[in-house]
Amino acid sequence: MKTIKVSLYYPANTVAKPITYKLVKDYDLQINILHADISLNKVGKLVIDITGTEWNIEAGLKFIEDQGIKYKLFTKTIIWQEDSCVHCGACTAVCPSGALSMDKKEWTLTFDKEKCMVCELCVKACPLNVMCVSI
Repeated sequence: MKTIKVSLYYPANTVAKPITYKLVKDYDLQINILHADISLNKVGKLVIDITGTEWNIEAGLKFIEDQGIKYKLFTKTIIWQEDSCVHCGACTAVCPSGALSMDKKEWTLTFDKEKCMVCELCVKACPLNVMCVSI
């Protein structure tokens, strides 16, 4: 089994299609929706984790393309240099996925890599440059 992170870009005329349903039912893939910005008759964006066999993932991505939906694979990751972090929380203000948050009891930063969309906004927001991108 393999897991990939993908960002899907829906043209307005494809938003109503049951894409994730088909990926689960027809391609035996597990879908975890990390972020969704989809409305009828508007361009949509969906960030998902896809888990399955390599063959099923490739077939599912081909199906997505055939539906007129563009996708981008996440090939980068965010690295948090925790030892150098002062836990100021500046990065949490710009994190759209909630991957970066403050523990209210300890007042320390927490980073959930599974939620991270690799938008890189935290890299720009960090005053100490303890957030960086790895390819």
